[in-house]
Amino acid sequence: MDLGLWGDLSVLAAVAEIVFATCVFVYVGRLERQTSHPLGDVVGAHKEVLAKLRKKQPLTRDEADYAAELIHDARSPLAYAIPAALFTLGFFYVVGCLFVLHLDGGHPSFRTFIGGIPMLTSMNMANQLRRVAALKGNLRDVEVLDTEPIERREPAHV
Repeated sequence: MDLGLWGDLSVLAAVAEIVFATCVFVYVGRLERQTSHPLGDVVGAHKEVLAKLRKKQPLTRDEADYAAELIHDARSPLAYAIPAALFTLGFFYVVGCLFVLHLDGGHPSFRTFIGGIPMLTSMNMANQLRRVAALKGNLRDVEVLDTEPIERREPAHV
């Protein structure tokens, strides 16, 4: 049975989505099993620590350990399965719509390309992961102080 270009791409996207979703579940399972750093419970700590690291400002021991954890998590190849799964989902929507339109003889509308939104979002996510992972060199060169850590604020309750 010949599905044509759009049908073949739909099948390929569905298979890729299954693979990437499986990788996401494995990665999230690993993150849930690991003991997180206490600064992970402080509201805004990751943003503050990464900003200090980007500016190459001195970090406390707690901040340096937390930054190392964040960078390690972002450097995992499985971390990129999250944006890949999101991209593949949007791609599946677009090529699936084009496949159905091709069968019916219709023309693409704006609705067909709504799948582009998660595709663009996934590219931003992958870029953010790459930016955090690239801070590994900064972490090696940063000065580590033995002073007070980031102010411990209560976690936000939703």
